[in-house]
Amino acid sequence: MSTDIARRNSPPVADKSVAGRVNLLDLTLDELTRFIQELGQPAFRARQLWKWIWAKGEKDFSRMSDLALSLRAALEESACVSRPEVLVKQESCDGTVKFLLRLADGGTVESVIIPSESRQGKERLTLCLSCQVGCGMGCTFCSTGGMGFTRNMTMGEILGQVLVAGDYLRNIPGGQPLRNLVFMGMGEPLLNLSEVLRSLETLNSASGLSFSPRRITVSTCGMRQGLKELGESGLCYLAVSLHAPNQALREKIMPKAARGLPLDDLLTVLRNYPLRARERLTFEYLLLGGVNDSAAEAAELAKIMSRIKGKLNLILYNPVPGSPYKAPDTETAQAFAHYLQNKNITATLRKSKGQDIMAACGQLRSAEKS
Repeated sequence: MSTDIARRNSPPVADKSVAGRVNLLDLTLDELTRFIQELGQPAFRARQLWKWIWAKGEKDFSRMSDLALSLRAALEESACVSRPEVLVKQESCDGTVKFLLRLADGGTVESVIIPSESRQGKERLTLCLSCQVGCGMGCTFCSTGGMGFTRNMTMGEILGQVLVAGDYLRNIPGGQPLRNLVFMGMGEPLLNLSEVLRSLETLNSASGLSFSPRRITVSTCGMRQGLKELGESGLCYLAVSLHAPNQALREKIMPKAARGLPLDDLLTVLRNYPLRARERLTFEYLLLGGVNDSAAEAAELAKIMSRIKGKLNLILYNPVPGSPYKAPDTETAQAFAHYLQNKNITATLRKSKGQDIMAACGQLRSAEKS
């Protein structure tokens, strides 16, 4: 799908300029090439500039030593490399790091570096990205949903989170590089489809950030809009926030998503989702104590999973002040997981990270509307 079509399907984003200068983080490589040519420079200068911005993480045009002096002077007048500003950085006892970031218009979002252990026993870092300021989905268990929706983020704002995290990791002793990205922070990615697709294209650029599509996951509540286009792009893996095994319960805990695309229709769409060889869909299922964690619901969930090519991530609810929900006890959660596993379903009980700094799944809520 072209980004032009995606742009027509997405609400407006912020102005892509800062103090009248073009923010180069908001330009794809093709757009940057046209911008450079409009400055009277040859196209190859755009590729040089692209590497400075994305591969080397440079913000200062004066330090881009292989660019012509005339180009550097023109860029100083007409362009900038504007990243989100770190307002607050919090570090959890488990190694999770959360950033509160201020955008150029004053809006704030959060992103999180999550440590985990790979199958080989090595530490692996994943960055949880936001794609909207706030969220309009209103899922009842999610702190972000309580903020409401302000606006979509631009490509530069989305990927600025990657650059901020990269700077942080390079400046700590023994810092590991980022290898994995998940669009699971603030916002519904398919409601900002154009900028998310542009971000994925830039992430996949071999001369830029150079992330493999296999290391990028985009998570959705299950929107009809954009699912097919995202799959056809081949730029990422898909995760679907399921959280209930039937339509009635799903409507109670995530009403907008459930009414917008009923569960049976969602599953039909997902059965036709384009997958690579050996790829499976990921389903996220947040276990809410006494709400969706009974043996009966495990049986319903098993029937769903037996008819679709997917795997389950089971996540214990992370408490949020004022929420009516609680996490199930350990025995209930383990019994739920074991039932599914005994039905030959790949179901993993995930350990939440960053609860002590409100950085776990469903806890992100920027200071803007606290």
